Amino acid sequence: MRLLHYDALGRLVLTDFRGKTIPPYAILSHRWSDAEILIEDILNGTYKEKEEGYRKLRFCANQAAQDNLQYFWIDTCCIDRWNNNERSKAINSMFQWYKNAAQCYVFLLDVSVSTEAEPVQRSDWEALFRASAWFTRGWTLQELIAPASVDFFSREGYPIGDKASLDQLIHEITNIPLAALRNCPLHEFSTSERERWAESRRTTEGEDVVYCLLGILGVSMPTTYGEGQESARRRLRAELEGAVDAPSIIPFSRNPRFVGRESQLAELEAKLFSNDQTTTTLAIVGPGGTGKSQLALEVAHRTRQNNKNCLVFWMDASDKDSLYQSYASVAQKISVLGWDDDQADMKQLLKRCLVEISARKCLMIFDNTEHTTLRSSGSCTTEASDLADCLPQSKLCSVIFTTTNSATAQALALQNIITLRKLTLDAALRMLQVRLAKTLANIEQLEAEHLLRELSYLPLAVMQAAAYIEASGITVQEYRSRLDDYKEPAIEHSGDSSEGRIQESGVEGPVAAALFLSIDQISRDHAFAADCLFLAACVDRKDISLDLLEAVSMQAREDAIRMLDKYALVTRRPAESALDLHRLVHQALRKRLQMQGQLQEWTQRTITQLLQVFPDDDHSNRSKWRRLLPHAQYALSHSSADNNDEERTRLASKCATALFSDGRYEEAEELYVQVMQTRKRVLGDEHPDMLSSMNNLAATYWNQGRWKEAEELQVQVMQTRKRVLTDEHPDTLTSMNNLALTYWNQGRWKEAEELQVQVMQTRKRVLTDEHPDTLTSMNNLALTYWNQGRWKEAEELQVQVMQTRKRVLTDEHPDTLTSMNNLALTYWNQGRWKEAEELQVQVLQTRKRVLTDEHPDTLTSMANLASTYRNQGRWKEAEELEMQVLQTSKRVLSDEHPNTLTSMANLAATYRNQGRWKEAEELEVQVLQTSKRVLTDEHPDMLSSMNNLALTYWNQGRWKEAEELQVQVMQTRKRVLTDEHPDTLTSMNNLALTYWNQGRWKEAEELQVQVLQTSKRVLTDEHPDMLSSMNNLALTYWNQGRWKEAEELQVQVMQTRKRVLTDEHPDTLTSMNNLALTYRNQGRWKEAEELQVQVMQTRKRVLTDEHPNTLTSMANLAATYRNQGRWKEAEELQVQVLQTSKRVLSDEHPDTLNSMHNLAFTLQSQARHEEAFALIERCLQLREQVLGEEHPNTQLSLSILSSWRVECE
Repeated sequence: MRLLHYDALGRLVLTDFRGKTIPPYAILSHRWSDAEILIEDILNGTYKEKEEGYRKLRFCANQAAQDNLQYFWIDTCCIDRWNNNERSKAINSMFQWYKNAAQCYVFLLDVSVSTEAEPVQRSDWEALFRASAWFTRGWTLQELIAPASVDFFSREGYPIGDKASLDQLIHEITNIPLAALRNCPLHEFSTSERERWAESRRTTEGEDVVYCLLGILGVSMPTTYGEGQESARRRLRAELEGAVDAPSIIPFSRNPRFVGRESQLAELEAKLFSNDQTTTTLAIVGPGGTGKSQLALEVAHRTRQNNKNCLVFWMDASDKDSLYQSYASVAQKISVLGWDDDQADMKQLLKRCLVEISARKCLMIFDNTEHTTLRSSGSCTTEASDLADCLPQSKLCSVIFTTTNSATAQALALQNIITLRKLTLDAALRMLQVRLAKTLANIEQLEAEHLLRELSYLPLAVMQAAAYIEASGITVQEYRSRLDDYKEPAIEHSGDSSEGRIQESGVEGPVAAALFLSIDQISRDHAFAADCLFLAACVDRKDISLDLLEAVSMQAREDAIRMLDKYALVTRRPAESALDLHRLVHQALRKRLQMQGQLQEWTQRTITQLLQVFPDDDHSNRSKWRRLLPHAQYALSHSSADNNDEERTRLASKCATALFSDGRYEEAEELYVQVMQTRKRVLGDEHPDMLSSMNNLAATYWNQGRWKEAEELQVQVMQTRKRVLTDEHPDTLTSMNNLALTYWNQGRWKEAEELQVQVMQTRKRVLTDEHPDTLTSMNNLALTYWNQGRWKEAEELQVQVMQTRKRVLTDEHPDTLTSMNNLALTYWNQGRWKEAEELQVQVLQTRKRVLTDEHPDTLTSMANLASTYRNQGRWKEAEELEMQVLQTSKRVLSDEHPNTLTSMANLAATYRNQGRWKEAEELEVQVLQTSKRVLTDEHPDMLSSMNNLALTYWNQGRWKEAEELQVQVMQTRKRVLTDEHPDTLTSMNNLALTYWNQGRWKEAEELQVQVLQTSKRVLTDEHPDMLSSMNNLALTYWNQGRWKEAEELQVQVMQTRKRVLTDEHPDTLTSMNNLALTYRNQGRWKEAEELQVQVMQTRKRVLTDEHPNTLTSMANLAATYRNQGRWKEAEELQVQVLQTSKRVLSDEHPDTLNSMHNLAFTLQSQARHEEAFALIERCLQLREQVLGEEHPNTQLSLSILSSWRVECE
């Protein structure tokens, strides 16, 4: 639930309270007008532009304040109408929202009270109050009954009275008992009595007469608009009676006029549930308009009627989004765990549905199944899912697919295929007759037979004819006469394949003729309805938002849609405020426009309208742009890219930006290329808009890791802007900054720094030190220092930026929060976890308050804080945050968005740090597979995914699998990024460590020497990566017993880290520990012990006694004691380490098992054989269970246990 409030600065804020305690709030009850404020108006800050809506909002806010309520709720402002899933859930939640409100204000737009003559008398408003439309509407019934306190106000905001003081008057108006108006519990009124309260009320949609009673009757059931009022009432009755029938969802009422297809119907019924091994799959295949869905609908209703214990679910399989929405309704219907959770992962919910369904007898109809894979609506290259993953697997289940695609039918149903062709004369005649109000006279029968023959006995054509005859009030003979005029155009159409032919199996002519006739009739009788129809022809045929249909009023739009519905040309989606067109209707409309030479004109008009409603790429508009994208993409793809029209170019640019924000870079690239080419052709190479287009395209390359292509464009933009605009122009400086970031991503720090210093100095001189652009430059330069390990210089700049932004912009400004976050990362890299955490907590709390929990920046803050927890060994806290980020990213951004994949990788890293290899591997395999599907083989994120999976293999001792991936990553990075790029060097180092763990010292050393030499040439002596390279090579020397060479390098590393990072930095302590191990291996116990004591004490002080690194220090010191024969001191430390590891990490964590192993050795050394044997046997058992029998550590435990047994014998 979202609530509105005004903050201390007078700003209107929308806060999402999902998953949180909801504060007291006021709620508004009102009737909608044409100027309501919508959620996107709130988020975009444009809400004041709608005067009437703003007057209501201010009234509600002021009244709430008078009642000491900070928060208030208005339906249009707080429900995202573009999010279909949210709208559906809101309908079922509405009663509870009104019931839980502290105050309900009824704003009566049609009741006016003049306050000029004081005092106002009851007679001044009573007549208008009695006549108010508010008392006649269905949905306002629950708004009257549910809240404990209801206050009524005139349109001027004058208080008329409340539910208590006006109860007698309201009783007279509504016939609702006084007891109900006085908040008597609803269960004390019979069901039939409560139903009567709504009898005289009206709703726009027939089904809402039933749905508006759900809360009052205490019923929760899915709303399925299109089923009809009677079907909705039957479902409600079944719910109320606690029907023993199995739950089902059939969104369309049974067609009492269903005729024909008797043989196919019998065949389908005979084959249901016939497979005694697994799910029975059947397919109904045939051209559009042959009645596939109607046949499936009849099977569904017959199965429901004849088998009360059988679940029956109707699924829209036309695309991935529609199918997921169908499964969400099923989940609610059968009460699957998590169905009412707004943050539920849809894939997991679907899996739970399938488990429940597979355990019971069930028929599922997958309507409009055109492919064996599903994509999200409007998506061309991503979001594919295998339909097979969405089907139950049980001999108790049957699935029927309807499709026009024979290959799809064959793939899904093998031999169980029912092919539909034209009807018989008798069946077609019955179909026509049942759709006409008047019975055909004998003399008209012959005319009807002639008509049906002309319509080729096609169900869609017959239905069109019947709808036209009924709507126009003409005879069959008159219809035939009018149809004759359209036969020739339809025949012409059948030979034309230039624009989406209706032809399917040679039956296009009759359907085309019938549709052309209806279309032209609408054009003559209702110009605006025809305009709506023609606009719908130029967008995607499904989920056409009514906002696209520009109208003078809501009523005019409603009248137009009723007219189209009357002629059976559209299917309405009331819950989504949208409509659909049948595929053949859509094609016929486009053909008719083409034949009249108007298709391009209407396409252009549609693009103009889309441009008006398509939002910018702000996160708050995500639901809106996702619903509009398929329509905009359709219109753009059916208009000429060579068209020089500016509106087309602007819409293409908006779509590309939305796609870019959704991480759909390839689709964005295609449109950005079009935009750039058009602007180059129309405006020339040097126009500012042309250069912006080049920059946008470069950003798309940049996000795909195509640095060279990005660089090439950015250099052109920068050079052109320098020549045309001067070196100091803001756009020139932006170009220089963008190019610097591309250098930065290629590890070309010096080139990046050079540009960034120029930009910063110029901005300071031209714009002042406090200008936002100057601060951005300082921040970017700090990041370049940061990547070179120059922490102090980075920190100095970041502190300046943060302090200036706090002073100039306020603490809550997004730029200020970004500064705080960047400074936290610098602290983080210096091991200053507490300072980093303090800043990150502040940023997260502020972003949650200001931006909402789901904003990408909020999710980034949560991920950063989780990383800080992870580095402190606070795994559970890290995991909890990362799980939230992952679930929200999946829900808000999609499973395949780059940010979602990063979230999965972060969670996998936390699992890996806890030794939960299998869970880590499962996530990393998913990330890698998704990356392969949506990215290129050379994309940086793709290579990171491979590297992460390799690390998980590495940790399990699966060296060959790790090596195979690491070689691929290294070779690709060498090819794409050059041998000297930091990421290439990291890959070489990782591969060297894998060689190292296999005892392949020479191969490891060879790679590490290369890395070190390159690092010396490319980086500074003090760069963190340089020091890591020296440390890694030292370890390789160490493993070969080359102590002096190892020591020399380790001393250098330790001294440099002490100087650059401080004595307490984690890397410094690691260096000290490594040097201590080298001393220990040379028998230099005192020197080793001295260093190890320092490391342990510092880690205890900085990281806490329970941090994994602290425990490692204690274990190392214990080993040094053991090597000196100081058993008691060693044992004391090892017992502490083991107990703490068990408590903090779990008994099965690899580090815990290492502790058991070490303690067993110490016990054995003291001849405490029984204790040592018990511990090493337990260690072996757990390692076999956790790591597998082949893991090196498992093999080591087994070897030691065997040798001890031999010694004891």
